[in-house]
Amino acid sequence: MRSIWKGAVSFGLVSIAVKLYSATEDHDIRFHQVHKTDGGRVKYKRVCSVDGEEVEYGDIGKGYELPDGQLVVLTDEDFDQLPLGTTHEIEVLQFVDQEQIDPVHFEKTYYLEPDGVATRPYVLLRTALENAGQVAITKIAIRQRESLAALRVREGVLVLHTMRWPDEIRRPAFTFLDEEVPVRPQELAMAESLISTMAGDFDPTQFTDDYREAMAALLEAKQSGGEVQAAPEAADDGGGAVVDLMSALRRSVERAGGSAPAAGSDDATDDGGDDAPAARTTARKAPAKKAAAGEKAPAKKAPARKAAPKKAAAAEDDAPAKPAKRAARPRKTA
Repeated sequence: MRSIWKGAVSFGLVSIAVKLYSATEDHDIRFHQVHKTDGGRVKYKRVCSVDGEEVEYGDIGKGYELPDGQLVVLTDEDFDQLPLGTTHEIEVLQFVDQEQIDPVHFEKTYYLEPDGVATRPYVLLRTALENAGQVAITKIAIRQRESLAALRVREGVLVLHTMRWPDEIRRPAFTFLDEEVPVRPQELAMAESLISTMAGDFDPTQFTDDYREAMAALLEAKQSGGEVQAAPEAADDGGGAVVDLMSALRRSVERAGGSAPAAGSDDATDDGGDDAPAARTTARKAPAKKAAAGEKAPAKKAPARKAAPKKAAAAEDDAPAKPAKRAARPRKTA
């Protein structure tokens, strides 16, 4: 496993350096969106709704729409100034009985591992929690979001459950809650008997994901039956990360005092940025110069024929000059 967060558990005057690991993983069978006719991957572009231009990832900000329809755009500097005191700290606020926490508050689960020489205070906190039979209510900030979290012990490891804030828990406003629904004693006794019959100890290994197993069997049957096809090669549309990379490289060359590459080398990845018009201008000027040279002095075609034998002489010894003359004949007919 790879840690996703590093910090410390603040337990009174004790600071315990820890690493945070995701305690769960998804085993869902994931699919790609493809074109039914040729199997090509379906891609999405970041397009501005105002000018219709594709937007580079670095130019995308975060905006909040006010109730009156106005927009507030926040920058990275705005987020850096926000008070996230628990950015690298898991602050213990209080200790409670686990039965007092409704599972509806739990969101994600993480493992905590002692970092460096923090093993001894880590074990101290773990043992104290086990002996007290309580969990610690903490506060932590992960990815610029502050959350409450419950810290408990599971199989000798400190486990952190991030929790929803109270205003994030919806209240079930269902009409039947205000109604008097009669329940016959015989029906209630039958239901309680059924519950008693089906009661047992919870063992998650006894349960299986039937849908996932059926989907895996379907994919295997398709493969064994030859119902597969080679993934088609995507056309070079200059989209996504390639656009951003080429644009950044082009700007880097120009800042270093060089000139951007010829239009034929990167026009396919034109992202419509500030440098794109210059590339398009170069592409238009080049053919114009060739045409002007041909119109002004037709006699200059003779040196063009001489250039071919020079290239042939500079090549390998077994390359005769005759092919160069043959290549020049079409120019006469043209």
